[in-house]
Amino acid sequence: MAAPQRKRVEKNAQTMAAKQREISISEFFTKNRHLLGFDSPAKALLTTIKEAVDNSLDACEEAGIAPVLEVEIRPDKPVNLGVELASQEEPAAETNGKNGKNGKNGKTAAAGKPGTKNEERYKIIIEDNGPGIVKAQIPKIFGKLLYGSKFHSLKQSRGQQGIGISAAGMYGQLTTGQPVTIYSRTGKKNPAHRFQIMLDMKKNEPNILTGDETIWEKDHGTRIEIHLTGSYKRGQHSVDTYLEQTAIANPHLHLTYRNPKGEAIIYPNATKTLPPESVEIKPHPYGVELGILARMLKETKSRNINAFMKDEFCRVGPKTAEQILGTAGIPPRKNPKRLLRDDIQNLLDGIAETKIASPPTDCLSPIGEDLVMAGLKTGVEAEFYTSVTRPAAVYRGNPFQIEVGLAYGGKLPADELAKVLRYANRVPLLYQASACAVHKSVLTSNWRSYGLQQSRGALPTGPLVILIHMASVWVPFTSESKEAVAHYPEIIKEMKLALQEAGRRLGKHVKRRAREKDALKKQSYIQKYIPHIGEALQEILAIDDAEKDEVIATLTDTLERSRKL
Repeated sequence: MAAPQRKRVEKNAQTMAAKQREISISEFFTKNRHLLGFDSPAKALLTTIKEAVDNSLDACEEAGIAPVLEVEIRPDKPVNLGVELASQEEPAAETNGKNGKNGKNGKTAAAGKPGTKNEERYKIIIEDNGPGIVKAQIPKIFGKLLYGSKFHSLKQSRGQQGIGISAAGMYGQLTTGQPVTIYSRTGKKNPAHRFQIMLDMKKNEPNILTGDETIWEKDHGTRIEIHLTGSYKRGQHSVDTYLEQTAIANPHLHLTYRNPKGEAIIYPNATKTLPPESVEIKPHPYGVELGILARMLKETKSRNINAFMKDEFCRVGPKTAEQILGTAGIPPRKNPKRLLRDDIQNLLDGIAETKIASPPTDCLSPIGEDLVMAGLKTGVEAEFYTSVTRPAAVYRGNPFQIEVGLAYGGKLPADELAKVLRYANRVPLLYQASACAVHKSVLTSNWRSYGLQQSRGALPTGPLVILIHMASVWVPFTSESKEAVAHYPEIIKEMKLALQEAGRRLGKHVKRRAREKDALKKQSYIQKYIPHIGEALQEILAIDDAEKDEVIATLTDTLERSRKL
């Protein structure tokens, strides 16, 4: 029997308009947290640690401090969640009884409600020796999405959007109802502060539960504690793998990691030298679009369009500015705020038709060929290592550099697909490999020409680890979760050129090893038949046993000398 059809209720524009309301960025990402990398418990755990570690490394390097980090995943007891997790009330204390259970029936007061699963609840602790955070900034950094200093800064850094660490706190709040706890101190003579912060989802503002001075033994640094529901697993996409790969790409980092079992793993720094400091640059004219250019013209403090071109862009000097404006047909002394839409389009066309030097590269901080190999040697046991750092290139006006490292042979499995380590601004990328330009570059390279086996459309097979690092002022990630690099032709071209250069070196090594193996095989045949040769010579020349042994010894010695050569 068919269900009775529901009668449609007529609505007018006024009733529909009454339902419209503004959505805050926090509310949006609360419902779409998969966009930020919190789409599964295992990935949420990894993303939280990744965001905190990235911030710590950026802060230490910017302050000129050799980073010393401590990361701990501690199993956490659940709390009684009698209030809604999205509310701004201070969470209740832990319930009494074993495993946080309350009462004789062994159930919590909020059993069955979202966020009350207690089998995989963790307390994440990340502590660094960085410069610390001033008191006024702590609530905004950890309790407000899209708040940061790196979005408008054109220089290489791990963070870009001002979302990561506050989103991690938001996820912890959603799944456990617990606030983020922050300890920070800016110097030995300054007091330490302890904050507990919740995020107001509707207003995208921090709600400070506590913010007092405290006693902390560190002279300077920051400590973050986040309670969350997650899943700890070992394997390719685990926290363990992420931290191991982070140590490879950041050889100046000293890292101590304690997993949920209490096991401590130490990754000592391979060098005490910090990476070269990246310098902020101005936008390059080739990277500007019409809408952005119109906004720049409206907001500029320059009095004429000629000064605007020289003041607001890099690589634009007097001659270049004159050529651009001449091509666009715009008088040099015209007020930039009075340009019409057609003038702006002509200016954009003038930029496109003018040859402008590539942007400066001191805004980048690549790992360097020597340190790429040092990192690989620390994390990978192999017999052959090589690395290549390409000259800086440009996509959409943004400078970038590609680095490639290869490790081959040794204890690496010979019958498995090669392992690819993907990095962007020294940060490991563990998810969405098939959507990444790095993966595509490796797949479309001809590894058979370097002596390796490769099926069509697959990674090469052999004892090989491939490291690819992209350093850029703005990495074009495919999503806010920052797990895959977009397929820009300029980026893929540079990656393939770097792989080809490193591959040629690998090919020479593979061919040399093949020749050595073939020669060794032939020598083993000769060695096998030397006693028979001695017996044949004894019969032909009628020599005694002592002379026969001397002939055999001479032949064996000659073979050993040729093997060493």
